[in-house]
Amino acid sequence: MATTPDLSEHLTPTGLRKVDNFRGMLFMMVGAGLIACLHALVRDVTQELHPFEVAFFRNVVVLIALTPLLLRQDRHAWKSKRPDLQLVRGVVGLGAMLTWFYTLSLVPVGDATALSFTVVLFTSLGAVVMLREKMGIRRWGALFVGFIGMAIIIRPGFHEISAGYLWALGSTVLWAWALLLVKILSRYDSPVTIVFYSSVYFTPATLILALFVWEWPTWAQFGELIAIGLIAALAHLAMAKAMQLGEATAVLPADFTRLLWAAGLGYVMFGEFPDLWTWIGGTVVFCSTLYITYRESRAKGPAEGVTLKTTEG
Repeated sequence: MATTPDLSEHLTPTGLRKVDNFRGMLFMMVGAGLIACLHALVRDVTQELHPFEVAFFRNVVVLIALTPLLLRQDRHAWKSKRPDLQLVRGVVGLGAMLTWFYTLSLVPVGDATALSFTVVLFTSLGAVVMLREKMGIRRWGALFVGFIGMAIIIRPGFHEISAGYLWALGSTVLWAWALLLVKILSRYDSPVTIVFYSSVYFTPATLILALFVWEWPTWAQFGELIAIGLIAALAHLAMAKAMQLGEATAVLPADFTRLLWAAGLGYVMFGEFPDLWTWIGGTVVFCSTLYITYRESRAKGPAEGVTLKTTEG
């Protein structure tokens, strides 16, 4: 029986890197599409169920889905060296998730997605304040351009800013704070430990909150809630695989397809489509974050790499 030849043996290191980057981009595009589907489903189901209840189902399904993976890890990795920081990260991350789900109940999926790109901007700004990281004039310039893009999306002074957009900005700030805490925690704990503690904190906390607003879902809604959790788990795995395979500066551009997916799903499911200013602003913000990521990778070197995380809920 014929076997498939291992082409990697015939590739140069540069060729292997290009192949890995291409595979990473494919995984990133899959992750971006999954996140857009997640956001669309959350927007749909939160029209009838409270975001707290939706968040609980999301967390419990993710915990169940990832438990077999966690059980295969070294049990010692489950013990945190900084449980105090894990608790703070859990509180901040929970606030980010709940406010994001509430945002999706108010804001069109495409608009929310465009604003979600600002997480990198707030993370970079927070790194200067919290971690005392230094940024050169070019990265400061890119940061300034990114916030101009954010202003283009919201357009203050040209039309009334709805509460949903304010919730979106508040959520992105919380996500950025949570990412910075993860960056600090990574000095002490493994990624498995961080994921485990997040699930441990998120699930019971959202259950308690959901009990105050509980409504038994219909079978159709229950199916959507299960799908939200499974898609969230798959999106995590796809984006993690993308970052494992390729360089951040190579795979990051594929994340922009999330806006395309979100716009398409928003139009098909809700008859919503981002206006021209949202497309312009979202593109400006994304290009800014892409340049910031590129400069960060140059400053740190390929060994350290760049961590990519977007608002996904």
